[in-house]
Amino acid sequence: MSKIVTIAAYKGGVGKTTLALELAYLLDAPLVDVDWDRGGATRRWGYRHEDRIRAPLLDALAHQRTPRLVRGHGKADLVPSHPELALAQPSGEDIATALEKWAGEWGRPWVVVDTHPGGVSSTFGAMNAATVVLVPIQLATNSLNALEGMLEEAADYPIVVVPNMVPTVPPAPAVRRLRELAERYQVRVAQPVSTCVALPNRQQRMAVAALDPTPARLARYVDELRGVAEVVKNYDAR
Repeated sequence: MSKIVTIAAYKGGVGKTTLALELAYLLDAPLVDVDWDRGGATRRWGYRHEDRIRAPLLDALAHQRTPRLVRGHGKADLVPSHPELALAQPSGEDIATALEKWAGEWGRPWVVVDTHPGGVSSTFGAMNAATVVLVPIQLATNSLNALEGMLEEAADYPIVVVPNMVPTVPPAPAVRRLRELAERYQVRVAQPVSTCVALPNRQQRMAVAALDPTPARLARYVDELRGVAEVVKNYDAR
């Protein structure tokens, strides 16, 4: 039975899309992108909706059928998003039902869903369908404030917090606050993923984890991503 991993965060700029792209590759999972912004996974993957006649995600939702995956080389297979999703937001129930149906018909062990930042209906629908919800955060005040707001609304979901873009010396007050939030809301925290200074200058569309051999400057980062993938694989909601 396929399992769904939803990447969600109430704050943008926390590395959600990069985590979704890399995790989908590591899990050999289709990546369903329901983030309609141009800075999302679809554009980063290399798919340009304006060069296409059809919109696979919108068509699949409108006609209640399973979308054909856009095949990736050195990156996950993709269901690309479309800007019109912002205006044609399906209900959370419709998104959850569709994702569960698609996951079953694709027959892959995992499906990864990247979502729009914030608590929009498509994000909550993807969270409702998820076996595990990964919430990347930065160890910074605004990010932790957003996490606290999310946990107040969604602590009953199977959330695993992923400290992301963590500096070499993490700020102690932020670490303490994250620990306090995790204890208060009884959510799990994955191993941190470090800041990788080489990432912003990458021009390649393929996943970092797909590079063979892994460049030395990226080795620690890839090892940490693999650690997050193992947390997902071994997740037990009990």
